[in-house]
Amino acid sequence: MKTLQRVLARGWLHVGPRFLPFADAATAELPLGRLLRLSLFQVSVGMAVVLITGVLNRVMILELSVPAWFVALAVALPLMLAPLRVLIGFRSDYHISVLGWRRVPYIWTGTLIQFGGLSIMPFALLVLSGDNYHDVPAIVGQGAAAAAFFMVGIGLHMAQTAGLALATDLAPAEARPRVVALLYVMLLLGMVVSALAFGALLADFNAVKLIRVIQGAAVVTVVFNVVALWQQEVRDPARTDPARPRPDFAQTWRGFISQGRVLRLLVAIGLGTAAFSMQDILLEPYGGQILGLSVSATTVLTALLAGGTLIGLGLAAGRLGRGADPLRLAGWGAVAGLAAFALVILAAPLNSTLLFRAGTALIGFGGGLFAVGTLTAIMALAEGAHRGIALGAWGAVQACCAGGAIALGGAVRDVVSQLADTGALGPVLTGPAIGYGAVYHLEILLLFATLIALGPLARARDGRRAESKNRFGLAEFPG
Repeated sequence: MKTLQRVLARGWLHVGPRFLPFADAATAELPLGRLLRLSLFQVSVGMAVVLITGVLNRVMILELSVPAWFVALAVALPLMLAPLRVLIGFRSDYHISVLGWRRVPYIWTGTLIQFGGLSIMPFALLVLSGDNYHDVPAIVGQGAAAAAFFMVGIGLHMAQTAGLALATDLAPAEARPRVVALLYVMLLLGMVVSALAFGALLADFNAVKLIRVIQGAAVVTVVFNVVALWQQEVRDPARTDPARPRPDFAQTWRGFISQGRVLRLLVAIGLGTAAFSMQDILLEPYGGQILGLSVSATTVLTALLAGGTLIGLGLAAGRLGRGADPLRLAGWGAVAGLAAFALVILAAPLNSTLLFRAGTALIGFGGGLFAVGTLTAIMALAEGAHRGIALGAWGAVQACCAGGAIALGGAVRDVVSQLADTGALGPVLTGPAIGYGAVYHLEILLLFATLIALGPLARARDGRRAESKNRFGLAEFPG
């Protein structure tokens, strides 16, 4: 284990300064090698997300002939479990352990649960598809597959929530903005590399390859997370006392919400996340159906979106590292989103693929600014006993609003398109672009609502900055 740890650490350390724009996130308390090693838990999370939402849904419907309704339900399970992140964060804040750890037990438990779900998943899917030698009731395959997705979802949420809280514990306050950006880059890197690897490994699909790929992902998850955790959290003897008081969750939650304008911040996070997520499943169909782009051309859109996100993350890391207000930065991300969706809407009447591609890149850019800005703001609030619950609340709100917005976006597009086809919207509002346009206009409205929610928070923060010389701390957070 120590040999593997050294090899991976040296590899990350060699890659980091040359190719990462966040190498300055390292500090004396959290050196770059240790920080990059810790970030491996984000890579494993990105791999699981791609596997569930980008690979298995297609494989289950096309290659395994699983009913689409069940696939949608199974893929939605991880998102439905997102509210548990708040409870997970709370429990990790006050965990009592004979080893004196509070974050490591939750990351490790989440890793084991995720490993178990991935281990049984391929066999559950094969039973679900009916590809077996014995007659098995359909309910057996459905139950096993649902259990596998449930385990992956709860394990993913548990590991990521406690992992982000551990990063907050280890990083000094002035370095947290850059740490946030680096962790986001690692999540994106895990998603991109995993997508390419899964696509190559399953190009010539068969059941044996499916089993190997999913169980290989299970093994990689354990290896990455063990390496990430190794000697990261210091043991605290005070946490070994079983008589140590643990507050009530409801009471702690009320205390957390009562801090300043926390509820308003969570509302802003939810609105902004919904605004940037609603078009997730519509962007490529829009390019193909409305602008006539080929399959290869629409595939490039994913790269443009990811590229814009990485540019946004890089800018956010630099600005926040120089003391910029994360709430104002999130607001600028929302403004960039307004321009992005306007370009995408105009691309249809002007039949301009250039406007469409520019809008796609700008969506990623604005989304990157907004995500890092809001996560940095919540980490500024996540001081002391509330670190886990604050980060759990951020993750729960983001995941729930993203999932709900994606579902709503698809429904709005279908309903409005059907109304336009039947002429119910009048002689002017006809054609397939109307359904997509309705979704993009709705996203613009949500971004305006996000700016309305963020405005008072940024003004309150400006007032506190005048009273404090500390450019990033709890005293600056709106109250």
